[in-house]
Amino acid sequence: MTTPTASFGYRDVPEEEKEGLVREVFSSVAHNYDVMNDLMSGGVHRLWKDAFVEWLNPQPGQAFLDVAGGTGDIAFRIASLARDRGGEADITVCDINEAMLGEGKRRAGEVGEDAIRWVCGDAQKLPVPDQSMDAYTIAFGIRNVTHIDQALSEARRVLKPGGRFLCLEFSRVEAPGLDALYERYSFSVLPKLGEWVARDGEAYRYLAESIRRFPAQKPFATMIEKAGLSRVKVRNLMGGIAAMHSAWRI
Repeated sequence: MTTPTASFGYRDVPEEEKEGLVREVFSSVAHNYDVMNDLMSGGVHRLWKDAFVEWLNPQPGQAFLDVAGGTGDIAFRIASLARDRGGEADITVCDINEAMLGEGKRRAGEVGEDAIRWVCGDAQKLPVPDQSMDAYTIAFGIRNVTHIDQALSEARRVLKPGGRFLCLEFSRVEAPGLDALYERYSFSVLPKLGEWVARDGEAYRYLAESIRRFPAQKPFATMIEKAGLSRVKVRNLMGGIAAMHSAWRI
């Protein structure tokens, strides 16, 4: 009998091993995660996340689930924008990695953000009741899930009818000429930055490889539709280096 496999960067590994390997990567880089994101993107990831939350359009009183958001980047933005609009949002962060959650909690303590719930859980089996969330967000996390289709089905399950799904992820460069430049940067520069800052060049080699293995914009949109979500829209960022996918539970 053939052992089921899953992609871990450019390697195919036994399915049951992927979760542990991904956990090791993010445990290794948790403390330097946003420093590395700044170096990798020249700080542009912050603008992408701002655009992501602005498109989400959070309102006071709504319930939000941010998956794979352990460092709190998206949750803090949602909380801030809801307050700007006159009230508090109900925000839960769910991440499978305790080290990433620990980093988020530490940052929350530094800024006095005490209204966010931090939950350790798997995107493929969320510890969240059916139809309990107004919005489900995931930023730069879904490509690390073993079974992306299961994560998408879980997103639909936890959303209320009329609830919003919004995903921000690295995607397929569509701007002519940028793809080759980005390819060289990803595999020549990123691992060296990872070694220099996080002392883990292999973790950043995996991150670059995982981006290449992730479905392009249209195939991913099809996966979202197959999970039972509707009205899928895609917005490219920087020529497709990253993309936002929006959908609704009808």
